[in-house]
Amino acid sequence: MQQVLAQLENVHKSYGAVQALNGLDISLRSAEVLAVLGRNGAGKSTAVALWLGLERAQSGCVQLFGKMPGMLAQRRRIGVMLQSANLPEASTVQELLAVSRACYPQPMALEECLRLAGLEGLENRRYKQLSGGQQRRVQFALALCGNPEVLFLDEPTTGLDIDARRRLWSAIGELRQRGTAIVLTTHYLEEAEMLADRVVLLEAGQVVAEGTVDAIRSRVALQKIRCQTRLDMADVAQWPEVVAASRDEAGQALIATTDALKVLPRLMAADTSLAALEVTRPSLADAFLALT
Repeated sequence: MQQVLAQLENVHKSYGAVQALNGLDISLRSAEVLAVLGRNGAGKSTAVALWLGLERAQSGCVQLFGKMPGMLAQRRRIGVMLQSANLPEASTVQELLAVSRACYPQPMALEECLRLAGLEGLENRRYKQLSGGQQRRVQFALALCGNPEVLFLDEPTTGLDIDARRRLWSAIGELRQRGTAIVLTTHYLEEAEMLADRVVLLEAGQVVAEGTVDAIRSRVALQKIRCQTRLDMADVAQWPEVVAASRDEAGQALIATTDALKVLPRLMAADTSLAALEVTRPSLADAFLALT
């Protein structure tokens, strides 16, 4: 049975007249990747800040390892990568990691930090000499160096190219297999779809949906039909069970429907030259837009 490592229960948090969290309930379990998703201002970063002890809730219960966050013993069991970081620019990558590793009783090996973050060969490079994406990878390595039981990643792949993003995804998967619990906030929904064991969808500081990726997607009944057809999309949009019909930049038809099995026979009967037919279920991005 998975252990609850961090919890927000009926939490309220306001900044002046702006209510960031409104009765928020989230829990993080051991050895899982929890993706916390939402629009800008939905409360994602505030929730993370409460778990880290950087903010205090006006009401409700905030727990990390069963206690109120902020104690040194708790900090030594977590790793944190926030959206931005101010690090000594003249220090080398190896120097930054050495200073951070010295703060933990059982740090991760330097070579392992470098490998997971994709920094091999850059350990002697000064921080200011690195590209923006390389600096983000250093910040990821610093979050790992204490061998954390819980890892908080707030928009970790912002500024990374696709190869660096995929390498970081691989590292997250490896850490999860080792038993690390990970809180991931991201605007890249395909990232959450690929990595998350469980998804929490926030809107206006409240949970609007929670569950596995498949469970979230099942909340949206739409299916997508993509094909090459000569039919007028304005006419198709008027058919029963069709919610929307349009063409993409390549001229392919895109049809959103509540019942593909009913729409497909009519499509094929109306256009005998129909080609490149593809039917897909809703993505996490579709569910996100529909639910928020």
